[in-house]
Amino acid sequence: MATQIVMDQTGDTRHEFDPENAEALARAEQRFRELTGVGFTAAYRTGPGEVTRIKSFDPTARETLFYPRLVGG
Repeated sequence: MATQIVMDQTGDTRHEFDPENAEALARAEQRFRELTGVGFTAAYRTGPGEVTRIKSFDPTARETLFYPRLVGG
């Protein structure tokens, strides 16, 4: 199983999917495009406390984290 974790002001939402299932993989890729399209940054874990930013869907990533663009002032 792979997981997409979406962070927002209310906490996080986890979307698990089987990368071997074509339909589930297509939904995960669509979610990736939708979230990054509205400004979320996507990253995957490379080790404990380490992440790498990604700009395109990676079907081999076991865990992808999405976090909103920071807004400050």
